[in-house]
This record gives sequence, C-alpha cells and structure tokens, in this order.
Amino acid sequence: MKSQWPLIVSLGILLLLGFVFGLRPFKEQKLASGVDTQYIDPTIRMQDDFFGYVNGKWLKTVEIPKDKSSWGSFVLLREVVQERLKEIIETAAKDQSGSKSTELQKIGDFYASFMDEKKIEELGLTPIQGKFDRIAELKDKKQIAQWMGYGQKVGIETPFGFYIHQDEKDSTRYVVNFAQSGLGLPDRDYYINEEDKRLKEIRAQYLSHVEKMFVLMGNNSAAQHAKKVLEMETKIAKIHWTKVENRDPIKTYNKFEIPKFQALMPTYDWNGYLQETGVLGKIDYVIVSQPTFFSGMEELFKSIPLEDWKIYFQWHLINDSAAYLPKSFVDQSFAFYGTILSGVPEMQPRWKRGVRATEGAFGEGLGKVYVAKYFPPESKKRMDQMVKNLLETYRISIDQLDWMGPETKKEAQKKLASFTTKIGYPNKWRDYSDLKVSSKDLLGNVERSNLFEYAYELNKLGKPIDREEWGMTPQTVNAYYNPQLNEIVFPASILQPPFFDANVDDAVNYGAIGAVIGHEISHGFDDQGAKYDGAGNLRDWWTAEDHKNFAAKTKMLVDQYSAFSPVAGYFVNGALTLGENIADNSGISIAYRAYQLSLKGVEAKKIDGLTGNQRFFMGFAQVWRGKTRDEQMIVHLKTAPHSPPLFRVNGTLRNQTPFYEAFGVKEGDALYLAPEKRVTIW
Repeated sequence: MKSQWPLIVSLGILLLLGFVFGLRPFKEQKLASGVDTQYIDPTIRMQDDFFGYVNGKWLKTVEIPKDKSSWGSFVLLREVVQERLKEIIETAAKDQSGSKSTELQKIGDFYASFMDEKKIEELGLTPIQGKFDRIAELKDKKQIAQWMGYGQKVGIETPFGFYIHQDEKDSTRYVVNFAQSGLGLPDRDYYINEEDKRLKEIRAQYLSHVEKMFVLMGNNSAAQHAKKVLEMETKIAKIHWTKVENRDPIKTYNKFEIPKFQALMPTYDWNGYLQETGVLGKIDYVIVSQPTFFSGMEELFKSIPLEDWKIYFQWHLINDSAAYLPKSFVDQSFAFYGTILSGVPEMQPRWKRGVRATEGAFGEGLGKVYVAKYFPPESKKRMDQMVKNLLETYRISIDQLDWMGPETKKEAQKKLASFTTKIGYPNKWRDYSDLKVSSKDLLGNVERSNLFEYAYELNKLGKPIDREEWGMTPQTVNAYYNPQLNEIVFPASILQPPFFDANVDDAVNYGAIGAVIGHEISHGFDDQGAKYDGAGNLRDWWTAEDHKNFAAKTKMLVDQYSAFSPVAGYFVNGALTLGENIADNSGISIAYRAYQLSLKGVEAKKIDGLTGNQRFFMGFAQVWRGKTRDEQMIVHLKTAPHSPPLFRVNGTLRNQTPFYEAFGVKEGDALYLAPEKRVTIW
C-alpha cells in the first residue's frame, strides 16, 4: 500500500533536539524547573527571537551529524529508540534456540538477512530478475495494467495506486481510494519549475543519477533511457495536483461507480488491474482523489509507446529495490537522494538501516517488546489525566469563543465529546504468524512483507471498521489525529523528556506535552479537520457566518507564515502549512489555559528565577530546538505540511497575548504584533 493512513495529521517528526533520559517513576520530591538553561543565549533579545534566546547556544555549537539531514529533539529521541530496538533485534537474531516460526525469531532472521552483505553481493540482481523479465515480456499496452496491479501489491512505484481506508462520507465502511503517484523526485515543482535555479540543478543531477543506475544494471542505452524516464515523469508531474489542492478532503472526495471510473481511462485494462490486485468483485464504487489526473493519464497511455513504459517501469523497479541490493546500488542511490537532494554527507551505518527495514516489516511485533521494557504504566496514567485536562479546557474554550455562533458551538461540543484517546500502545497486537522470513533472502523478505501488509489491508473490505487499529507503532516518536476515527493518539516513545518528565514542574510539561496534546485536539478543528463531524464523516456543520469568520482568521495565518523565509529565496507555504499552524497556535493556547486551571488560583512559585508562565513558554520553545541542512530545508518547504521549528516557536508565540505579558514584549520588538493582528482561533 502506498499510504494506509492518508488522513492522519501528525505532530511532525522533523528537525529537533533535547534531553535524553529514561522515564522515571513519579514520587513526591522537590521538582526541578525543567528549563534547560545551559543553552540560553543572553546576547539575543527574547522579545525579538524567543527561539534563538532559549536555544541559541545549542544552535551555535551543535553540529548536525554527518549522516543526518537535520538534528533536534525528535531526531535524537529516535536515535535512543533505535538503540533500544537494535538491542531487541540483535538478541532475537542471536537466539537460535527457539522455533523458526516464533515472532522474535522472524524479526531476528529479517535483520540478519539485511546485515548479510556477503550474500547480498553474491546474489546481485538475481532476486529481482524475475520482475525485469516480467516487464520485458509485456507485449501490448493492455498488459501494462497487470504489471501496475502487481506493483501495487509488492510496493513498486507506478503512475497511480490505491489505499484502503474509511469512506469519508460513510465512516462505517472501508473504501478503495485511487490517487496519483509515479514520480522519482519529491514534488511536481522539481520537474516543471523553470525559474528556480536549485530545482533545475536537481533535475539535471537526477537525470545523471538515473543514467548511473541504468549503467549499474548493465544497460547499454543508459543515457537514452535516463532521458526517457525524466521525459515521462515530467509529463506525469504536469498532470499532478498540487500539495495545497491535495489538502482539501472535499475536493479530493470524488465517488465513482466502477464503470464511470473506468471511463476516465477507457483504453486501460481496468478489469485486468482489478483482478490482479484482488479487488474485482469486492467493491462497486471507488473514491478518486484527482479525477483530472486520471483523465490526463488516459492521454499519456495512448501517446507514449509501450517500449517507453517498459523503461519507466524498469527504473522504478531498480529505484525501489536499491536499498536491498549490492553496495554499488546503495551508494549511488544515497549519493543522489541523501547527499544531492538532502545535503547529507554520510550514509547511516548499516545497522540503523537494518533496524529501520526490520521495523517496517514487524512494527507492532517490535512495539510489543519495546513497551514491556521501556514504558512504565504510571506514565500512561499521568498522560491520561493531562489529556482529560486539555479536553476539558477545550470544552470551556469553545463556549467562550466570540467569533462562533451558538449553533456551530453546539456541533463543536458534540464532536469534542466523541473524541477517542489512545495512549502508549494498542489494546491488541498484530499477528505476524503468516509472514514467512528467511535469514538468507533479503529481497524475498521485503516482498513477502509487502504482500503480507497488502493482504492485511485488502482483508478490510466488507468488514466492520477496526476502531482498535493504530496508525503508528508505540516506538514512533510522534503523535497524530485521525479525523475519520475522531481520535488522538500518543505513542509511548513521545512520552519522554523533553516532552514529558515526571520529575519536573508542571509548567514545562504543560508547555511541552500539553502543547502536543492541544495540537492534536486542534487538528479536529483546523481548516480541514473541521470539515468532519464527530462520527468521522465529511459534513458541513457550520453556519455561513461562522465559515466567514473562520476564513478571515485562517487567512491572517496564511499571510503571516507566507512571509517567513528560513533559506534565502525560499518561503514557507502558508496555505500548505495552514492546518499545522492552526494546530500549533491553538495547541499552545489551550495548553496555557489548562496550565492556569491546574494551578487552581494559586500563583506558581518561581524556580531558577523564572515564573511558572515563563517556564511554560520556555518548555514549548526547547521542544522545537533543532536545525536542518539548507538542501533538506528546501525539500521540506516544497513538500511538508509543517513550518520549520524557528517559526513553529516564534510564529506561534507572537500570536499569544500571555506570552507578551510573561516576557514584556512591546511595540517595536521584532515579535510584536498589534492586538488586532494576533490570531486566536480555538
């Protein structure tokens, strides 16, 4: 499946650093402030650059590791998690006493197959030769559909694919959703933008990369075939919808009965495709995210010769397999995607790549062991209480809104009351007993894992909605909101410092994990999440006047963030990042109110000379401590829904009046916004 959780809105795992401590049991003690004062830079005025003030010494002294495109809190916590997973996996790999059918043994064997470089070199391209043969045997364009259906199952990029999720207008049933795909570069802009020098350079370097990969395959027409790949992907990119267009769940919800869907591409063998994918006979309609893309693909299928399609399919087969092939392919793939595209000078050590691959195949299998070792029950209890506090604060806040009428408020309260919270880990675990693994067959393991995952998703069709399912593993350092299940989810691994620490004062915890909780709740009411009701269905529950008021406020945020530039000549896309910017601004606002309620009218004591309110905002700023390479930042600005960390802090806090009061921000300061320009939504 290309994407099994398309509607999840996550906190964003990018660019950050902080503390690394294990969770410690809560006990009565004198609590520390939780503010990491060692990185405060007194040469920076907090009223001009709060992010720089709180994190300045770190930003000036800490270098991004050579195998990373960014560094910061999330990335460092992920490093800690990887070390823990490595220990679990290597223990499983060394244990030869158990049955080969046990889950841990399978995990160990998968990892062992990745680490067996000698065997991988010995096999060369042999493990995927059958797929190359299958492409070569395509005799006419009708057979393209069978290849693309096969690619859907085994995880090979094709011009389009589908995923299975809840029907957005009938959240009680699963549906097949078709969407555009098929590019080797991050976004359509990389193919069609003629003004941006950097993107043009990347395009030329991509052409060279594709040629080098064809050479490694032993292709005697490598240069010609590389040009053909770029030419075809450019044609596909031109009919792609933009990232901003794809954010809109209403525009991307297009229901087609099967015959009408087939009419978008009448020359394509849809029956062959649906039969190959196992969908035929299981559905009577599909959702199409970008209808004009599919009608555009009809023209490309008619105009592009079969031999050119074969070249395109060969490229994506080798590109998607590169990480599991001999060193020459791995190195060349990293040279482009790692160094040229993202600015990373060194590849991660093989064990880290092996852990990532193993986790991709056995995510919950590893998660089950992980939480047993590293997630104490008391952490879940304290998190549950904080979530309840934030939800209650949100309930109070909705009633106090001055821009929303009583009718819409009533519906908003109904949605909030139906929120589901998941903390730490699932109530039930995935069963991997049908997944076959060999310690000597890496690419076979990868293919079997993809087929296993595909069968798992396909099996949902016609079944009741599984409301216990998780879209992230417990060891994922992140959090998310899923509008169709109307749930907020906090995996175990984010419940660590700097996000949550049982031994520090509540102010910092509310500014950190409290803002995360508020952020995820807010996604239920951001510019897209607010289009879903409490049952998870796309339904307009707003009055016309409230729509107008909401649009005016969100436009102000779009304009604010569109003016931010982290790299000279490149700006934040305020429309693309709007949902996350709403969540950041609303999340910190709700967390602040929840913190005030937790004080029960008693002023917080000063700790280390800082008031409770100051510690709250500093806790928020240090969570987003991070830096990123310019090359990766450009990719981020073109493709990611989150603003860079600098603006997640400064851009958010300049809209919070309590921040002005806590640090004496006045007119003339760089972070000052006139009261009428400050955006408060939820």
